[in-house]
Amino acid sequence: MNHCILMAEIVEVPQLRYTSDNQTPIAEFKVKIAGLRSEDSPSQFKVVGWGNLAQTIQDASYSPGDRVVIEGRLTMKSVDRPEGFREKQAEITAQRLHRVAELQSMMLAEAAPIVEGSSGGGNGDTRPAATPSAPPASQPATTTPDYDEIPF
Repeated sequence: MNHCILMAEIVEVPQLRYTSDNQTPIAEFKVKIAGLRSEDSPSQFKVVGWGNLAQTIQDASYSPGDRVVIEGRLTMKSVDRPEGFREKQAEITAQRLHRVAELQSMMLAEAAPIVEGSSGGGNGDTRPAATPSAPPASQPATTTPDYDEIPF
């Protein structure tokens, strides 16, 4: 199964083009990801989005410097270089694309709201108000499987 999720920074503005046979939209752009170690240089590769995703990429007006999370399939392409040799380049076919700022705002929106003045002290405490929780309902005891004796 080929499925990967990467966080990257957009290097160039996405370009929209269409296939010649049935005019399917294709968006292409380059991204870079940081190296594993601080002394490693960042890696760049091409991202391709097809169909409705290509239109969405173009309409969302992504620009260089935007940090995105890309979900898709990773492939290796062989490219003939003018110097006379073949080079392998990584390429990801995107299935989903999200701006990092949008993900952060969604996570913040899902967080519990802050209630001011809930501590009763009047000292400007902005912690969430404590809500009494109901005692847990009696649940049947679950048994943990015994992994010590594996039959093989």
